[in-house]
This record gives sequence, C-alpha cells and structure tokens, in this order.
Amino acid sequence: MAGTAPAPSVFWAPPPQPAAQSPAPPPEIPPGLAARARELQLTDVLDIALRNNTSTAAAWADARSAAATYGAARGLYYPNLSVDVNATTLKTAATAGRVSVQQQLYGPTLNVSWLLFDFGGRSGSVTGAREALLAADWTHNAVIQSVVLNVEAAYFAYLATKALLAAQQISLKEAQTNLEAAEQRHRVGLATIADVLQAKTALSQVQLALETIEGTLQTTRGALALSMGLPANVPYDLEPPPDTMPPLGITDSLETLIERAVGQRPDLMAARAAARAAQARVAVARGAALPSLVVSGSTAETYFFNKPPSGNSYSATIGLQIPLFSGWSQIYDVRAASSAARAAEERRKGIEQQVIFQVFDSYYALRTASQRVRTSGDLLASATQSEQVSLGRYKAGAGSLLDLLTAQTALAGARAQVIQARFTWYTTLAQLAHDAGILGLDGRSPLHLQPDTTGGGPRGR
Repeated sequence: MAGTAPAPSVFWAPPPQPAAQSPAPPPEIPPGLAARARELQLTDVLDIALRNNTSTAAAWADARSAAATYGAARGLYYPNLSVDVNATTLKTAATAGRVSVQQQLYGPTLNVSWLLFDFGGRSGSVTGAREALLAADWTHNAVIQSVVLNVEAAYFAYLATKALLAAQQISLKEAQTNLEAAEQRHRVGLATIADVLQAKTALSQVQLALETIEGTLQTTRGALALSMGLPANVPYDLEPPPDTMPPLGITDSLETLIERAVGQRPDLMAARAAARAAQARVAVARGAALPSLVVSGSTAETYFFNKPPSGNSYSATIGLQIPLFSGWSQIYDVRAASSAARAAEERRKGIEQQVIFQVFDSYYALRTASQRVRTSGDLLASATQSEQVSLGRYKAGAGSLLDLLTAQTALAGARAQVIQARFTWYTTLAQLAHDAGILGLDGRSPLHLQPDTTGGGPRGR
C-alpha cells in the first residue's frame, strides 16, 4: 500500500517501484547530415528539427485521429449489420395436462438497421467531424510554422553570438597591442605608469567580455540543439555566412500581408473550422429532439440438437421515432450547443483581430530593424574613422591613451550593434512571414525583397 508519512515532519517513503525500462536513446543527427555536422546550413537545421520535434508529431497524430473520427461519422449514412449466434437449453414443467418439454437449440440471427431520414442530426455529426478534421490539419500546419520560427530564432541567435565572439577577439587583439605599446612607451619615458595601468584595465575588461560571450555561445548552441530535438552536447557547428548584410528592402504592402494572413494563417483557419464544427453540433442537438425514420429487420435460422428439422424466421419493421419528453434535456442541449457555437465564433473573431495586429506589429518591427541596420552601419563607419584617427594621433605622440581607449570602446560597441542589428533583421523577417502565414518549411517565404538602395553604410570589419 502507498500509505502516508508516519508524522508531519517525516518524509513519505514511496512504495517499491517496478524496474524502470531503459530509456530510448536520444535522437541523433540523421546519417545523411552527420558527415557535415560541422557545417550545417539553415535548411539542414530545419530538416533535423522537423524530423525530431515532438510538437509536430503530436499535432500530426491529432490530425490522423480526427481523420479516423470523420471516417467513423460518415458511417452514419450506411446501414448497421450485426450477427448474433445463440445456443439455448430450455425445459418446461408438466402443468395443466401438458407434458414436460426439454429442448436444446442454436442458430444465427442477422440484424439490419438503417436510419433513412432525420432532421439534420446525422448530417450535423458528419459536418462537425469534417470541420474538426480541417481544424486539426490547420493546427498541424500552424505547429510546423511555429517550430520553423523558433528554430530560425535560435539559429540566428547562435550565429549572432559567434559573430560577437569574433568581433570581441578583434577587440582583444587591439587591447593587447595597446598594452604592449603603452609598456614600450613607458620604458622609453614617453608615457606614465598610469597609461600602462589604463591599458591593463582595458585589456581585462575586454577579456571579461570575451569570456562572457564564450559562455553565452555555449548556451545559444545548446538552445539551438534543443530546438532541433537533439541533446545539448551533440557535436555540430555552423559557419556564419561571409556577408550578413540583409537586403533590407521589402516591396509587399501592409495591406497585402494582412490580406494573406486573414486568408491563409493556419491558426486562424483552424479557429474558423472549429467555429463551423461548433455550429454543426447545434444541428445535431436540434435533430435529437425531432422525429427520425428507421427501417430494421432480422432473419434467423434455428437448429435443434439431435433433431434434423430446422426452421427459419424473419421480421421487417419501418418505424417513425418521435421524441416526446426527456426532462427538457433536448431543450438544454440545443441551448448549450448554441452558446458553445457563439463562443467559438467570438474566439474566431478575437483570433482574427490578433492576427491582424501581429502582422501590423511585425511589419513595423521589420521597418525599425531595417533602419537600425542602416544606422548601425553609419555608426560603425564613424567609429572606425574615429579609432583610426585616435590611433594615428597616439602613435604620433599627439593623442592620449585615454582618447584611444575611448575610441576603441566605441568601435567595439559599434561592431556589436551592427551584428545584433543584422541578425535581428533576419529574425524579424521570419516573424513577419510567420505572422502572415507564409513561412515555408525551409525557413523562406514568398515575401518580395530587394537590395537596399539607401546607402546603408559599410558592411563592417
């Protein structure tokens, strides 16, 4: 018995558990991609994720279940057939001048029942099952798009962190060079010990930031592996593209994207199908309170043990079933179904409004992200020029080390801003495609992009 703890201050000891089954081995990179696990592309990452993801598998199973339910509902249009096989032993008592009779008999009976007509109950059940199937299929599509979006977000976060690490390594080399220069100038009497200490402090700060980014890189790498349905320590890697400058230009209008979303966003389509299914259940509830026409029949063959003669019988019935009273349950069933249909329709309206807002929000978020890419490019250009001027002045003895360190700190920040702005743009583009309901299995979308023609700054160092 499970029992309880012997006292409030004592742990409860669970009963002995059966031997646990060995867990299933964790998913691995498919053999076709394992050979190049060190250089996976976005399409490879999405392929692995969609193969391993449990959410898509569960949504697909739900859709298959709904398909089977729809198939079962369509069976209401066909007759029901059943066969009964019975063996009977009976004995009657000798009474009123009758002799005692003992019989042993057996035989099959074929039963047929067919609903010929009702007032919408049968068609409502089939229609509701069909709409539930459509809702499950649309939900499956919505889950796939959500998985693709989450994988893309993790993918770009990992690449951005790798790029930040590379940029920070450049800053580390610059800080080491500054320290060596300050020490050399101090040895020949051209700088004070304060310059050396400032250079050491700057080097330590850059080193600390580098170590932080290295830790973040492992975290984002594990998060990307998790989004692929793989263990966090699986050996894989990604190489950032040589040019991360996004095209920035998008020619699709906000009205066009909203129209696409309202017409083909999977979760909205699922909500519409769910509302139609709820409306069909109203017809089912109303039909249950109305007459139905049923034809039924049976035929049987009777055999007697140890007696050759046998006999057959049959019956045929056509009947009109008229519900009269059941404690007002039909009335309340109709009211409940009508209220549920009204609630489903209101939820559909709410989701449609939310979809429009999400497209609106993502569209302007992409415009903001595009402007941030341009502005960060200008910032990087000016910070690079400032660092070069400060370095030249310091080497010529006309500038201070503090000015150089300040310029290099600004340059490091500008590099980080460019990296974050560019990869944020790609994530925001994926979000817009998802919100418009057009995000593909490969992470792409039919959005119309064009190169930036506004002179969005240099492509970075």
